[in-house]
Order: sequence, then C-alpha cells, then structure tokens
Amino acid sequence: MIDSPGGSSGTAQPVGPAPIANGLSGIVRFLAGASDVQRAAIAFAAGAVSTLAMAPFFLSPVLLVTFPLLVWLIDTSDRSGQAVAGRKGGLYRWREFDSDTLARAGIAGWFFGLGYFIFGLFWVGEAFLVEAEMFAWLLPAAVTMLPAGLALFFSAAAIAARALWLPGLRRVVLLAVIFGIEEWLRGHVFTGLPWNTLGYALTSPAVLMQSAGLVGIYGLTILSVLVFALPLVALSDGTKRKADDRPSDQKVRFAPAYAGILASVGIIAALVGYGLWRLPPGQTPAVDGVRIRIVQPSVPQRDKWRREKQREIFDLHLALSRQATNGDIDDLAGITHVVWPEAAMPFLPLEAPEALQAIGDLLPDGVVLLTGALRIERHSNSLPDPTAPRHSETVSEATQNQAQRPDFYNSLMAFDSEGRLLTLYDKIHLVPFGEYLPFQSFLESIGLQQLTRVRGGFAAGHAPRPTLQVPGMPPLLGLVCYEAIFPAAVVQGSERPGVIVNVTNDGWFGNTTGPRQHFHMAKVRAVEEGVPIIRSANNGISAMIDPYGRTVTRIDLDQRGVADTVLPAAAPPPLYGQAGDSIFMWLCIVLLAGSAMTSLSRR
Repeated sequence: MIDSPGGSSGTAQPVGPAPIANGLSGIVRFLAGASDVQRAAIAFAAGAVSTLAMAPFFLSPVLLVTFPLLVWLIDTSDRSGQAVAGRKGGLYRWREFDSDTLARAGIAGWFFGLGYFIFGLFWVGEAFLVEAEMFAWLLPAAVTMLPAGLALFFSAAAIAARALWLPGLRRVVLLAVIFGIEEWLRGHVFTGLPWNTLGYALTSPAVLMQSAGLVGIYGLTILSVLVFALPLVALSDGTKRKADDRPSDQKVRFAPAYAGILASVGIIAALVGYGLWRLPPGQTPAVDGVRIRIVQPSVPQRDKWRREKQREIFDLHLALSRQATNGDIDDLAGITHVVWPEAAMPFLPLEAPEALQAIGDLLPDGVVLLTGALRIERHSNSLPDPTAPRHSETVSEATQNQAQRPDFYNSLMAFDSEGRLLTLYDKIHLVPFGEYLPFQSFLESIGLQQLTRVRGGFAAGHAPRPTLQVPGMPPLLGLVCYEAIFPAAVVQGSERPGVIVNVTNDGWFGNTTGPRQHFHMAKVRAVEEGVPIIRSANNGISAMIDPYGRTVTRIDLDQRGVADTVLPAAAPPPLYGQAGDSIFMWLCIVLLAGSAMTSLSRR
C-alpha cells in the first residue's frame, strides 16, 4: 500500500524536495480513490497530450508527466484503493490479482490509447471529405473505430503489465518491454499500422534519431518508456520513509529516486553520445554523376481521377519536369533522373502509346524517369475502366466476376528516353479500405468501395521486395506510399540498396499533421537502413533525405514545383540495418531476464 505523507511515528513522510514529494503522493492517492469515470478521463487526457511528442511538434517532455500517470493508473487499479508502488505483486504473484483489477488496468490502458490515437490520427477523416458526397457518411466511424481498435493494443499491454507487475522500478522496466512488444504487434497484426510508434518520441533532433540505426524504432519504444516514466515514478517511490528511520535507512530508501533519474539521464546521454559519433559533420558526400529532379505537382485530390483532367495533369508533370528549381526552363540540362509521385499519371501509361511518346520526347538521351503509375494484368478480353461508375451486383455475381477481372497494380516504373519501360516494382503492402477491401467481393456487392474506387481493389506485388537496376543509379529500392512506415520490412532481398525511392500521395489528408508524420517516418527509415531516400509526393512533402535522416532539399505541403539535388552516398550499414528486429528482441530478453533475476534475488 502507498504510505501517506505526514502523520506521527510509523507513518510515511516526504524527504528531499518536499513540494514535489507531496504533489506526487497526492496524485497517487487521488488516483487510488478516483471513480472509474475520473480514471478514464485522466487516462484519455494523458493519451491525447502524449501525441504532442510526435511529429510535427516533438514536445517529448510532455511524456515525463503522461507516462508516469499511466504507471500510477496501473498501480492503483486495485479497487480496494491499494496501490502496488513496488511493494507487492510481481512476476510470481500474478494469480493474486483478480479479474476486476486487471479489467481496471485494461480500461485505463484503452482510454490512454483512445486519446492517443484519436488525436494522433484525426487527419484520417480528411480522406473521406475528398469526395464527401460518397464517403462523408463513413467519417464518424473512421475517426472513432480505428482509434478504438488500435487502443486495444494499449489495453492488452496494460493488462499484461499489471498481471506481471514487479516491485519497485522494475515495474517500469516491465512496462517498457511490454509496450515495446505491443508496438511491434501493432506494426504486424492484421497487416500492421505502426503509425506514431512510441519510439518516435526519441527521434528528434537528428542527433537522437541516429539511435534508430542502432536499436530500431521498437527498441526506441522501450527506451522512451524508460526515459520518460522513470524520473517521476522514482521520485514517487523513493521520497518516502518512516519517521523513526535512522539516517542510514533514509538514505537507502531515497536511493530509488536517484537511481531512476540517473537511469533516465544516462539513457539520453548514451543516445546523444552515439548520435554525435554516428552523425558526420557537414554534408554527406554525393554519388558522382547523378543529379535528381524531384517533381511535386500538387494536384488537388478531388481532381486527380476526373476524366476531363487527365491531359491537364499529365501536361503539368511534363511542364514541371522541364523547369529548374528557380522556375527557368532548362529542358533537363544536367539532370540524370526525374522523379514523379505516386500514380502521377491518372491513367494506365503502359496502355497509352501517346503518353509513352511524350515521355520519350521529354527525356534527353540517358535521362531516366522514375514515376508512380498504375498498371494492369488482364485475365480476360474485357478491360474495365477503374474510374468508371459502378453497377449493382449480387453477391454471387461479384464472386463469379472476380475471376474475370484484371489485376491492377500500384507501381513504381522507370522509363528511358525512348519511352520504354526499363523496370518496375509493384506495391506489396496495400492500404486496407484505401486500396482494397477485406472481403472485397461481398462488400462491393452491398455497395461499399475503397477510397481509390478501383473495382476489385488493387493486387499486391510479390515479396520479397526486389532491388531494381536503373541506369546511372546505385541499386534502387522502391517504396510506394505508406510502405515507408514499416521498419525492418524495407529491405527484404539479399542485395543492399544504395538508394530508396519513395513515391506517395498525401493529398488525401490535407494540410494536417498526417503528411508531416509520414515524412518524419520516412526520415527514420533512412537512418535505420543507412540509405538516402528520394521522396516525391503529389502535394508534399517531397524531399531528398540523406542516410542520417537530414533533409538535403524539400518542397513543402501544398507547394507546386521541383527540387534539383545531388544524391547523397549511402552510409556504412548500421546495426539495425543488418540485424533488423532481432536487436529489439534481444533487448527485450536482456531486460526481462535482468528484472526476473533481480526479483528472485530479493525473495
């Protein structure tokens, strides 16, 4: 039970910074006696505030308050008002916790996650307003059900943590490991959505970001919980003593406060030290003979797939490609590669000879166009138009016709100065409800469709993701849209790439935090792999990112233009780029084993 401050001999009194000690004790006492509604509101607010630690705000110090609140909510989940505070419970006593205690811990975790994901993913609703007449009715469900579902991962983590709660600061270590595992699961289960993984709290500024190349974003999740939860939890645990304790006993009881704060500071110091060692001064050396032109057309998403806009949009890409960063027309003088965004041409270019001829006319000899584009593989003589209006089908008709439909792919293609296709990559990781529907045939038969409105949905490419050979480029890896948010799944083949090309279209999400978060996650992927990323987005943020996550050049949101840039050389492969998530798994094992052995030694 948490000892209360004040009182006569035998009761607990604060030592050290009295105002802080009294305040923390008061918070824990309040949480222990709070109603279920109050606990839910506090957890929700803490989760909502925690989103400020993510891009584009990077106000990570807020977690110094919100993470301890989550620890104390789990501490006080026993309805009797008792709080663990490290005095009882643990790995070998989990059967003592009844279902009500675990449920209260799970509810606290769920509301924390609900606040975190509602405020972190609110921008998803923007996509349903692009064609509001068709999709706006789904907006309330999208902005509530997705966060509610993702919050179940936080709830499960809180339940698991409470069931295995360890004494003292070891419970913070346990919580950190469990949240690391939970975030890994969130990135993999049901196709995965590792958006705003907690580890991103330790990826700004660039010197901190370098540790992503050491332990990956899931390893940084563990370190984030430790760094931000330990100080106040340690003060809360360590600033209590009995009034009749001898001075030597007081010193021992106060040690956890120092230990927790020093551990937090030590982790930050180690991360900064590694970053300073890893991060080179000045600009990264450039690859000889390569100069890139990144094109950002900033086409309004509502106009993107209108038939009457097809030629206008294609001509816009051609015109932008002929002009330099300053707006002067140079017809690609000195440029070796042009990069257009995802699905840049609102038609099937491989089925449009005139478009291929125009691409050939655009490119001088030796210049290569890398562009996002749609393609089709036919399975019958019919060629349905992906932008055409739908007709009604019964369930049986939809199932029967599925075998007759061609496959559409969302691809990255390379064209030469003759308009010939050199190589391509088909997107592997598709967006649920954006590029395909689960139970596609059935849901289409009752009138539902994914946001892209391609009948039958897109087909996924084949893993492993291939390394492409493009003239004049180092070995190239293609990523389409949100494939850049998946750590450890970027490089899937045996050949290490020298550059990653990420084409995307964040025009669905407006001028919100979503595109900025997406851009930041791409920067972290560059650090994890030690490879530069060329990013072309329809409406931003387009950029050249060096292998240390630094922006060489960029075009901001809602700006139309181009950026001419050199290609930074790849860095020596970092540890995470070589070993992947095995680093994270070993970190979990070491921390859990250390906590378990310490617990055994004190029994």
